[in-house]
Amino acid sequence: MSQEYVFGWHAVEAVLKREPERLQQVWIQTGRQDKRVRSITDALDGLGVRWQVVHRRELDSRVSGVHQGVVAAVSESREWSESDLLAELDRSGKPAFLLVLDGVTDPHNLGACMRTADAVGVQAVVVPKDKSASLTPVARKVACGAAETVPFVRVTNLARFLRSLQDQGVWLIGAAGEASGTLYQADFKGPVALVMGAEGKGLRRLTREHCDQLINIPMLGHVDSLNVSVATGVCLYEALRQRLA
Repeated sequence: MSQEYVFGWHAVEAVLKREPERLQQVWIQTGRQDKRVRSITDALDGLGVRWQVVHRRELDSRVSGVHQGVVAAVSESREWSESDLLAELDRSGKPAFLLVLDGVTDPHNLGACMRTADAVGVQAVVVPKDKSASLTPVARKVACGAAETVPFVRVTNLARFLRSLQDQGVWLIGAAGEASGTLYQADFKGPVALVMGAEGKGLRRLTREHCDQLINIPMLGHVDSLNVSVATGVCLYEALRQRLA
């Protein structure tokens, strides 16, 4: 069975809570004997999952990143296909609320976007298979458990997938610095997908052309743009504000 690593307390606890069947083995850094550790080890014992207390060097050798003293070996998660997502949107009966990331390559930004997507109730995060970050252990760590709750969908042809969303009545709102309308003029209350571009480059031409509406985030200071994960958070919370109104 294929294996991957998850590290950081939030990420490991999310797997333990939501997908315990994926857990294969857990390593915990020596010296920790607090309530959080006891809670996890008791749960692992109940599941029959092996765990081991090891020196920090052992954890450092398994993953690169701030592991916080815990690393888990897990079976690979099942990745949603675009047909899975389209079928779920058709079946759910709720107005679609999606996040599309066009070419975001930094796993830290992807993880941060996943975390905010979970917080506001996004149904899935969609990325193109090429030239885009995947759910690496670093992205999962930054997501703080959201990678285990929000479906992550990689599509072969993003433009074609966007057309499929439009065929299902989903309104595509793309963020672009050159747009004439602002975020606060957009209507996020119905079936909608927020489309965000890559760090520095923004939306690709074909992606931009498929959007039903382009909006910008008002910038009153001296910087030209926001980090993509920050911009995504700003847009998603405006969408949530409208959807709760």
